This record gives sequence, structure tokens and C-alpha cells, in this order.
Amino acid sequence: MTNATTIRTNPTTWDELQLGVTAAPFTDAPLTRTDFVRYQGASGDMNPIHHDEQFARAAGFPTVFAVGMLPAGILATYATDWLGAANIRRFQVRFGEQAWPDDVLTYTGRIAGRREENGRRLVDVELTATRQTGGVHLRGSATFIVT
Repeated sequence: MTNATTIRTNPTTWDELQLGVTAAPFTDAPLTRTDFVRYQGASGDMNPIHHDEQFARAAGFPTVFAVGMLPAGILATYATDWLGAANIRRFQVRFGEQAWPDDVLTYTGRIAGRREENGRRLVDVELTATRQTGGVHLRGSATFIVT
């Protein structure tokens, strides 16, 4: 394991993107029920567990909770804002803890690998969305081509 090097600006070149280098973290505004409903309308996923309090409680949850793909999309945007949407070659996420209304998520990224394949320079990035409690809502990874 390497020691992480945190920087204030996001590095983007091969020479800057050394193992352990991190992007500047992004802390989003608190999640709201309105965020959930807007995402549901845009995605077509109108599962009432994300917006109907009684339905969520009947299913055994204390309240409604975030549609997982909403923070996943924000995590993807965080990564592509750092290394460029045109440069992404792979992106995946794994869901962890639920995210609830009023949760504040902080998005982070770290260079976890560097390699050259077929004349292209690639970096692998570990991504995380962490709740204000310290619990991990999402873990993700992505691969980018860089110059």
C-alpha cells in the first residue's frame, strides 16, 4: 500500500497521476426527498419506497431512502470532472449503506493503478461516497486513459 498524497487541485497528466494521488474531495448538499423524486422522474424508476413514507415504513425501513443510482451518477460525474468524460473506459459501483434524507455525502477518488496497454496510458481509480457518519454508501472504480 502506498501513502496517499492529497492535493488541492486535480492532477490530470500521466506524470501527475502517481499511485496514491487523490482528487480534491467533493461534499454535496444534504440529500432531500425532492432529489429522490426528481431522479425518479428522470430515470423512470418510480418505486414508492424512495418517496412514499408509509410504503417505506411498511417495507421495514425507518423512512424513504435514496435511489442508489442517484449518488452513483454523482460519483461518476465527480470522476469524469477530474479525468475527463471522453477519457473514461470503465466505471462500476457497489452499494453499501443506505443514504437517507438529510445525509451529506462526500465523494473521493484515489489513483490505485497505472499501466500501459497497447500504447495507451491507463489509470485505475478507486472511488468512494461516504456518509457524514463515516459509513460508506458507495464504492466504485473506474479506468481512464490519460496523456
